[in-house]
Amino acid sequence: QVQLVESGGGLVQPGETLRLSCVASGPSVAMGWFRQAPGKEREFVAGIMWIGGSEYYESRVRGRFTISRDIAKNTMHLQMKSLKPEDTAVYYCAASRSPVATREIEFEAWGQGTQVTVSS
Repeated sequence: QVQLVESGGGLVQPGETLRLSCVASGPSVAMGWFRQAPGKEREFVAGIMWIGGSEYYESRVRGRFTISRDIAKNTMHLQMKSLKPEDTAVYYCAASRSPVATREIEFEAWGQGTQVTVSS
């Protein structure tokens, strides 16, 4: 099973930018980012096809967040711009054997999560 390690979380002010990274121990068909805010269910944020690099996003982050991957380094990134307080959550990276995966059940491997806090 693929092992995943996230990094890059932190405390930022509204409007600022943050970049998350996820290093994988091996390749997958698709990888994605989820987030879980306090008191809420974990939700899909963005995904990317490892081969081809096709990206897909949850509607509330499209245009502000950009997902990318570096195949040579087995690393995925999430560039988050114009951050809002409602983006505050623990962010998880995940790996899937299914193409264009968006549901939790489609992801077989998960990272430990990294906290993102957006507050003035």
